[in-house]
Amino acid sequence: MKSFAKVSLTAFVIFIFWSCSTEPKPTINTEEQRKTLEMVTDYGTMTIALYNETPLHRDNFVNLAQNGAFDSLLFHRVIEQFMIQSGDPDSRKAQPGDALGEGDAPYLVNAEFNPNLFHKKGVLAAARDDDPGKRSSAMQFYLAQGKVYNDSLLDVAETYTNKWMAQEFFGSDPDKKTLLDSLRSYRDNGNRGGYNILADSVLALAQTEKGFVPYTIPEDQRAVYKSQGGVPFLDQNYTVFGEVIEGIAVIDSIAKVRTDSLDRPVVDVRIVTVRLKQ
Repeated sequence: MKSFAKVSLTAFVIFIFWSCSTEPKPTINTEEQRKTLEMVTDYGTMTIALYNETPLHRDNFVNLAQNGAFDSLLFHRVIEQFMIQSGDPDSRKAQPGDALGEGDAPYLVNAEFNPNLFHKKGVLAAARDDDPGKRSSAMQFYLAQGKVYNDSLLDVAETYTNKWMAQEFFGSDPDKKTLLDSLRSYRDNGNRGGYNILADSVLALAQTEKGFVPYTIPEDQRAVYKSQGGVPFLDQNYTVFGEVIEGIAVIDSIAKVRTDSLDRPVVDVRIVTVRLKQ
C-alpha cells in the first residue's frame, strides 16, 4: 500500500525572490503565477495551488488531471487528524470491501524536497512506497489534515524525523546492515516497542558521527503547526507540492466519515473531477 513510511503513523510558501545586483528589482508574486486546479468531490470543491518549487510533481499532476486520470477515483484511505488519500486508479470501479492502495501509473516521480515546503494543514503531497530515493507515486496523493501541536509534541515530531534520518545516514554502511535489517523487521511486523528501542539506539549512534546533521523544525514552521496544525513528522520525507487555498473545510468533512479496518470509508467518497483553472 502506498503510504507514509508506515507510520503507526505546510507552507507559508509565499516566496519573495530578489537578485543580488546593485539595482533592486521588483518582487514577483509567485502565488499569482501558480497553476491552480479545482478538485470537485462528493463533499464539496477545493481549489488547489501547485508549487512552482516542485515542477516535476506540478507538471505530472496537471497532466494527469487534464487527461481525466483522477475523475471518479475514491478517497480510499482516510484517517482523521492525519490525512485523506486518493489516486489509486483501481478504486474507480472498486466494490465494497475491496482492498485498495496498490494501483498506480507505471512510473515514479523523483523526490523534490524543499525546506520551506512543509506539512501544514491543507497541503497536497505525494504518497510513496519504501523507495530508496524517496521517489513519489505517479498518481497517489494525500491532503494533510493533522492537528494543532504544542512545543512538546513538536519536539517529539522532531525526534521522529531524526530517527529516520539516522537510518538513512547509515543506509550504505555495511557494518550497520544487520541493525537496519532488524529495524525493518520490527516495523514490518508491527513490533512498535522493539522498533522504537532500536531506532533510539541508531539515532544515538548517528549523533556521535561528525557527518550527521540533526533536523530542527524552523521557528516559523513551528508557529504554523501551533496555530493551523498539520503533520510535522512527515516533513522532508514525502514531497509536498501544493496546498488547498479554498475549501479546506472539505478535508475536515471527509476526514470525519466512518471507515473500516483498512481506513477505507464505509460509504464511498469520490472525486468527481479535477480540472485546471489556470
